[in-house]
Amino acid sequence: MEDLKETLDRMGSELTLALMEYTKFAFKGNASAGTRLRKHMQNMKAQAQEVRVQVQELKNENKVL
Repeated sequence: MEDLKETLDRMGSELTLALMEYTKFAFKGNASAGTRLRKHMQNMKAQAQEVRVQVQELKNENKVL
């Protein structure tokens, strides 16, 4: 299982990419950027679920980070 911090770091990177695509979509009218933005958001949703699972497992094991 991937380390919790690594998952959060990947989410941060994904957010940075999403913000760049948002700028292209919202301010430059690039429709393709909207599709890429949605893809980044979907990836972050999956990563957020991974974080939830990892945190729950740590709680169940009574491990302190």
